[in-house]
Amino acid sequence: MDLSERLAEWMDWDGAAFLVGSCLGIFAESESFTRVKAVFWTDNPLGNALHEVLLQLVAAGVLERREEPDEQFRWASR
Repeated sequence: MDLSERLAEWMDWDGAAFLVGSCLGIFAESESFTRVKAVFWTDNPLGNALHEVLLQLVAAGVLERREEPDEQFRWASR
């Protein structure tokens, strides 16, 4: 399953960033979000960079972003 399928529905930013990291090979396919959640819930270079990737994909029109009820992302409808 590719990123467009995995982000077909709205997803909180940390889950979306985890999926991006998984697609890039940063996290193993067998890795669970709960084992690496500290990457996203603390201020650190990797978590910050993956969040920035999401924002840049929004700027490029690949993803959509909403801030309510929480910061969430999904694949942009074309």
